[in-house]
Parts: sequence; C-alpha cells; structure tokens
Amino acid sequence: MGITAPAARPVNPRFSSGPCAKIPQFSLDMLADAPLGRSHRAAVGKAKLAEAIDLTRAVLGVPADYRIGIVPASDTGAVEMALWSLLGARKVEMLAWESFGEGWVTDVVKQLKLDAVVRKAPYGRIVDFAQVDFANDVVFTWNGTTSGVRVPNGDAIPADRAGLTICDATSAAFAMELPFDKLDVVTFSWQKVLGGEGAHGILILSPRAVERLENYTPAWPLPKIFRMTKGGKLIEGIFKGETINTPSMLCVEDYLVALKWAQSIGGLPGLIARCEANAGAVRDFIKDRDWIADLAEDPATASTTSVCLKFTDPRIADGAAFAKAVAKRLEKEGVALDAGAYRDAPPGLRIWCGATVEASDVAALMPWVEHAFQAEIAAPAVDA
Repeated sequence: MGITAPAARPVNPRFSSGPCAKIPQFSLDMLADAPLGRSHRAAVGKAKLAEAIDLTRAVLGVPADYRIGIVPASDTGAVEMALWSLLGARKVEMLAWESFGEGWVTDVVKQLKLDAVVRKAPYGRIVDFAQVDFANDVVFTWNGTTSGVRVPNGDAIPADRAGLTICDATSAAFAMELPFDKLDVVTFSWQKVLGGEGAHGILILSPRAVERLENYTPAWPLPKIFRMTKGGKLIEGIFKGETINTPSMLCVEDYLVALKWAQSIGGLPGLIARCEANAGAVRDFIKDRDWIADLAEDPATASTTSVCLKFTDPRIADGAAFAKAVAKRLEKEGVALDAGAYRDAPPGLRIWCGATVEASDVAALMPWVEHAFQAEIAAPAVDA
C-alpha cells in the first residue's frame, strides 16, 4: 500500500489490561521457592501468606489498624464479600462510570434489592462527587479499567463521614495514591498493576468497616465464602493469612516476587512514576494527531493505567469494525496483544500502562498504531 512500517518494535507486546504483563525480566525460575505440594495451613504456607499481607501493607502504605485479607475470586470476590456483608445498614449510593461499576449497581439493586441512589456518568467522565451524600454508604471504582478515567484524589470525601466508602481499586492499587483515611474498604486483584496471576483478591478493611461487620447482620443469607465474622466477632485469622479457601501457593509466590520487585524500584513512588511515564508516552504521541483522541475528557481524571483511545477520523464509517480491524492488525504484526477496547466500552483501543510495562515499549508501539490506522483507512471496502 506504500505505507512504510516503523523500524522499532516493542520488546514485549503484552498490553492486556488483565492479566497484565509480568514484571520486567520475569522468569519461572523466580518461583522456585514456592511450597508446592504443601498445605497452605502448614507453617511454610502460613508464613508465605502472612508475608504477602505484610509486604502489601508496606508497599501500599496501608495503616497499621487496617486489616488486609487474601480472598478468593479475584477483585470480584473481594467486592462481592464487601457488598453482601456490609450493605443494608444505611442508605446506599452507587457511583458508576464504566462496566464494572455498572456491575456493582446490578448486584446491589437487582440482587440485594436495596433502594440505592444510583449516580452514573458516561464513558470518559466520572460522576460529580460534590453531589454525593457521604452520610450514606458509597460504592465506587477508583479507576475505570474499561473507561480510562479515575478519581483524581479523595478531597471530596469527608473525614467525618457517617457512611462507609467501598472502593474497587483493582486497576489503581500500586499505580495511584489511595487515601486510606478516606476509604473504608479497598479491593484489588494481583493480576493488574503488579502483573500477578489471576483468581486471588485482596480485601482491605478500615476499623470502621470492622465495626460494621461486628455490629450488623444482613437480612440475607451469606455464603460460607463471604463470612468474615463468627459470634459477632471478626475472624482475625482471615487477615493473618488463614484464607477462607485454598489459595494457589504458586500464585502467592508470584505475588511475593512482584512485591519485592516493587520495593526494589522505590516502592509505591517508583511504581507510580513508571505508570505516569507509560501513560505519558501514549498521550504525548496522540496530542498533535487529529485522528485519535483520549476517551477521558478531562486530563485531571485521565487514567495512568488503562489508557483508552478513540478514533476520530470522519472517514471512518463503522467505528466498532474499524477499531477491531486496527487491533487485529496490531496483533498480527506482533506489536500489541489484547489492545482492543473492552466489549462494553466505546470502540477504540485500550493500552495498559501499568508499572510492569516499559515506557520504551509504549513509545515503540504508538507509531505502529498510526501505521495500522493508515493501513486500515487505505484498505478497500468489503461489500457486506
């Protein structure tokens, strides 16, 4: 077609938004110390799980009086445990600006059947936190993995709030400052910013959340896998590494390796800096191009992990088909795997810019995005 392909290529083409790229120079040999074939209840298993909790606290700066538990079913499991166990004591406000936030609305309104206030914003924006009544329990995502927007800070959340704040932070933890004094429940999974393996979640509870658990019994039955109290008291073992169900010790070892890598690059500030550099490489490239734009409308709320892009060229007749074709070209060239927009999101690309991604790979990718765009624009139309 007369379109010259870029000379440079990403060394690692993995830009999936979960599971995400492994840490740089990852090797399976790094997992040699995993206690395979041993019980997670044996001393060695408990020690590994307790170490994972301790390192999570150290890297994220979680307050000493907050509980950290390793729970099943990834971030979804952690959020569901919080919703089913804590909600119903007060009025609820649900904030949604992307597909996962919408999912929590469905859980609360249709499954728990609570008469919740639902505040929504379209993809590319977040809700106006000034309108939220924090006398109520408030549920929201910190970073919209499928929409590329985030809460910029916790300034709008009052320190003396009466309700609980329940925050799904799965693509924000280890990438952004989380104001734990403003958050009563924080959840995330290992498979995002640190590139861990799937199926395990983290549930962080403030003292206020623990107090709710110990003094409130939901009107609905709780499955065993959600139960965090016994006899009106928190089951403290859950937050010391005595997991509710059997964890994968191989995945635990992988998480430990990632946490220690995080410490080696400067902890949370180092992780944040890598994410900002990666997202900056995308945005520096698109700022002077009129055929592509950031889905996030306000730079103050633009994500530094799941960067979502939309094609804006007027020659594009079918946005969804065009975006899928571009993503397919990128994958065929071996320069970007799993870079298409989430299925429920507006058509476009989603480039993961979490801490395990190298800025040099992002910079090498972007000319390929332009190359794929030009090639697809120039491609002859196919009759239906």
